[in-house]
Amino acid sequence: MEEIRLLKEKLETQASKISALEKKILSYEKKTTCVKNDASNADKKAIDSRIDEKIKQKFPMFEWCAGLETGIGVTTVAQGVYNANGNNEPLKRNIIDGSYSLDLTFSKQFDNYGKAFILLEQGNGSNVEDELQVFSNVNFDADNDNNVRATEVWYEHYFKDMNVPLAVTFGKIDPTLFIDDNSYANDETTQFLGRTFRNSPVIEFPDNALGVRMGYDFGEKVSADFLAVDGDSDWENIFDGMFYAGEINIKPSFLSREGNYRFSAWVNTQNHTEWLDSKRNKEYGYGFGTSCDQEITDSLGVFARYGWQNPKVYINSATDFSLEHAYSAGMRVKGLWWNREKDDAAIAFGQIFASKYYKKAGLEIGLDRKANPENHLECHYNCAINEHFTLTPDLQIIWNPYGGDALNGSKEILVGGIRAQINF
Repeated sequence: MEEIRLLKEKLETQASKISALEKKILSYEKKTTCVKNDASNADKKAIDSRIDEKIKQKFPMFEWCAGLETGIGVTTVAQGVYNANGNNEPLKRNIIDGSYSLDLTFSKQFDNYGKAFILLEQGNGSNVEDELQVFSNVNFDADNDNNVRATEVWYEHYFKDMNVPLAVTFGKIDPTLFIDDNSYANDETTQFLGRTFRNSPVIEFPDNALGVRMGYDFGEKVSADFLAVDGDSDWENIFDGMFYAGEINIKPSFLSREGNYRFSAWVNTQNHTEWLDSKRNKEYGYGFGTSCDQEITDSLGVFARYGWQNPKVYINSATDFSLEHAYSAGMRVKGLWWNREKDDAAIAFGQIFASKYYKKAGLEIGLDRKANPENHLECHYNCAINEHFTLTPDLQIIWNPYGGDALNGSKEILVGGIRAQINF
């Protein structure tokens, strides 16, 4: 028995030594693998670094394009009109027309000091706009220009490194990005199609043109913008006719809800002519306005606009009519109420008032112009089919088109349509 006990002890000792040896071998294998992996990773990083360096040398734009963001938007609109009243239209003609537009954007953020932006646009079709005689038309998205063109090209610089809350934007800019903005009524591709609800019809906004904008933040609740743009957008004799505008935005938090209360003023130094004295043909146009939006609940938001401009004059390049003031108001409801959180519905009403001097000038040449207010109503429903595709039925009604003075009928105009929006 003693011999068996001793043999058992020897076997246990040998098993312990074998186990310790196995642990050492396993530990060694792990260290060897790590060393190999580290060497492999280091080699890979070195190779990638050399490849990147060669690409940068051969293609200098490679480094600049890093972080470049792009976007594509396609908007298609089909509209049918009842009681088209254009000068060349038969009485009570009913028409169905279409249009589409393509937007391609490129943007690049430069750390915390600047941003570059380019917008390319192309489109086709005037839709029903060329068959209506109205103060403010029904499809802001209509773009009857088949040429691909750069409609915005600008650089924006921030002065954060100097602890100054100032941003300066320079280049070919869209003035409506900075003046008369509105959270619920400023985008024809996702919000209202009617022009009177997209921007105030009594601000003489020039087309996108060479200009400069300065924006300053007076804390979280107040900001200001100043804008100077070529008034006729022709890139020649730029300072002979400038459009200047300034806006203050007050952003209170009523009941912890976001709101914007914007107050603006503008002047257009292009030559204007007085309605009642055509010899005075080098006058200025000017005006003021307000654009407000307020969130009420998670689902409900409201907005309102008002604007006034000098009614005594008209810009020399447009003599058919001139306006004095206009207002609009509306609301947007998100689909949270009916379990469609990506949908929304909106409705708005507005009135546009012709210049009283425009009416008086008609009497002097034997025209008894009614110059009544033109009334607009629009409602739409954005139905999100998926993350990238939205269908929007849209209805517009216009009372007293062209102030009741349209040559081919002043009955109520009914415009029904549908908008398809694709973003990716």
